Amino acid sequence: MKYKTLKKMLLVSLSAVMMMSLTACGKKTVEKQELDVTIDQISLGEDYTDIKADLKFLTHKTDVIDTTFQEYIKEFQKLYPNVTIEYEGITAYADDITTRLTTGDWGDICMIPTSVDKDELGNYFTAMGDKAALSKIYESNMLNNYTYQDTVYGIPSMANVQGIIYNRKVFEQAGVKEIPKTPDAFLDALQAIKDNTDAIPLYTNFAAGWTMTAWDAYIDGGATGDPDFANNGITKGKNPFSDRGDGTGPYAVYSTLYEAVKRGLTEEDPTTTDWEGSKGRLNNGEIGCMALGSWSVVQMQQAGNNSDDIAYMAFPITVNGKQYIAAGPDYNYGINCNSSRDNQIAAMCYIKWLVEKSGFAQGEGGLSVVIGDEYPEALKTLEGVELVVNNPAAAGEENLYNDINNDSELGVNVSGAIPKQIVEEAVSGTKTMDELVDEWNAKWTAAQEANGVGQ
Repeated sequence: MKYKTLKKMLLVSLSAVMMMSLTACGKKTVEKQELDVTIDQISLGEDYTDIKADLKFLTHKTDVIDTTFQEYIKEFQKLYPNVTIEYEGITAYADDITTRLTTGDWGDICMIPTSVDKDELGNYFTAMGDKAALSKIYESNMLNNYTYQDTVYGIPSMANVQGIIYNRKVFEQAGVKEIPKTPDAFLDALQAIKDNTDAIPLYTNFAAGWTMTAWDAYIDGGATGDPDFANNGITKGKNPFSDRGDGTGPYAVYSTLYEAVKRGLTEEDPTTTDWEGSKGRLNNGEIGCMALGSWSVVQMQQAGNNSDDIAYMAFPITVNGKQYIAAGPDYNYGINCNSSRDNQIAAMCYIKWLVEKSGFAQGEGGLSVVIGDEYPEALKTLEGVELVVNNPAAAGEENLYNDINNDSELGVNVSGAIPKQIVEEAVSGTKTMDELVDEWNAKWTAAQEANGVGQ
């Protein structure tokens, strides 16, 4: 199999040592098994019920491998008794899966990392079907992330909305009577929590690292109401991180974090935050809110005895009097195109069952990507807030955002580098928000120019 350069596959957060080890591992030569089956052609429980396969599944969901996923396997085997499934959980998934992919030896199913360029999808993953055909089953916009030239290579496990998870009782005790809809109102609410309760107003979860990427997820459609902002305003726009002057856009998102930390409205020492512990602390009212996708709702509800206190709000930005919330696919399931034909078909059956029959999305507090499925109860509070799904890039520009993002070394939606830097600088007071913005714009502009985007 011929692979393109690994440069674009590497996450910007990987160290130079890791980069050297990736290059050294070389390319694993395996005869590719072309598949003549697509996921829309399969009728669960009717087709391929005698197929035999032993599947290995790499996942980031380490917390439910021995519980929920084992129940899934049992239910699936009622339809496909000769298919065995072994899950392998990876804690540092975003980093490690990139390395595993380059070896070719990673099992049969994985959650596709964001580091794979669209024109390389076919080098690693089985084609699931034509987008037009799959759009009759799954929400079309949710298929955009891993579609190349109208062929779909990844099916979303679920969709998330990107907002703020909060403890409604803490907000009530603080005297906050309305859900904040602007950055200033949000900061005022955090100050009220600090003044009137014992709770930490906003918990950053800085030490976990990966949690900081949530802030990157707010900066496009949710902060502008524009489904084309990611490709036009950020990828091609001039100085996209600058203050727009109206409380919208990337600056409004990132400056909210900067001001919260600067004003002492977060935990005292960000380096000591505890992700697992934070779930119970939000549940019992020791924390007011956290910046996390809607996938977090169920985890927070299950972390204590106060599930009714857990609620979800859109990120506090209003555009021309209206609130928006970014919606998009979570990790996508991908199938190893080097697996045997039977393993690929069995993997496709299992993915179809997971997406359409398992109830995984609803159980995780996310949105099902299956057309016609209802919202989970926890997200029905978002009535009146408009969902925004980013439109796909223009033909021929599918890799442009990734190329600019990688070359800029800002790691937007990959490493959380910008939110991490914000916290560090707001704590130290070394750089102002505007100084940070100037740095980001300079790096982004240089990367745009290097990739042929003129200003």
